[in-house]
Amino acid sequence: MKTDNQLQQDVLAELRWEPSINAARIGAQVTEGIVTLSGKVGSYSEKCEAEQAAQRVAGVRGLAVDIDVALAGSALRSDADIAHAAETVLQWTNYLPRDSVKVLVEHGWVTLSGIVDWDYQRQAAARAVRHLLGVIGVSDQIAIGEKVQLSAIKEEIEAALDRRARADARDIQVEVRGAEVVLSGTVRSWADRELARHTAWGSRGVRTVVDQMAVAF
Repeated sequence: MKTDNQLQQDVLAELRWEPSINAARIGAQVTEGIVTLSGKVGSYSEKCEAEQAAQRVAGVRGLAVDIDVALAGSALRSDADIAHAAETVLQWTNYLPRDSVKVLVEHGWVTLSGIVDWDYQRQAAARAVRHLLGVIGVSDQIAIGEKVQLSAIKEEIEAALDRRARADARDIQVEVRGAEVVLSGTVRSWADRELARHTAWGSRGVRTVVDQMAVAF
């Protein structure tokens, strides 16, 4: 098991390795395996890349992000310009039914709402606007419409976990409460935890995934 100091060095090295991040502007503190990122970045997409880089490091048990987005003058855009760009890029996203997602922009912060059928569509909408110039944050309030019965979802999720996560599937418990899926138990890494969450979201009609899993090294 890594010490907090070893984990800190690994996170900082991963940040430096990622070319889309200015690692000199980001710091990392680690306490009992929980990583806190701090600093300032030039775009919201860079903030997201820093989060993902930290999550890739083996041994990370949790992540707190205290990174500010400080846009340079050339990156500043009016809320109207951002809203127009967001609406355009969403219309060009082929995963989304036309006009299924609505956009609200306030001081550079984009709020997405509406209803889609699948979680991958919700994620596609958030990714589509994340990289737009002038965006400092994205609030995803898109709902997933339930169009199928969920009686077989538990078996589908457990079978998918068994295929994709190998032995870890036996240590993950799946409970279905209506349109909510609760995952509990232990996994061996942050990556396996994300795999379990992704698999749960992959079932049509799932509106909420509650992650109660622990990472055991």
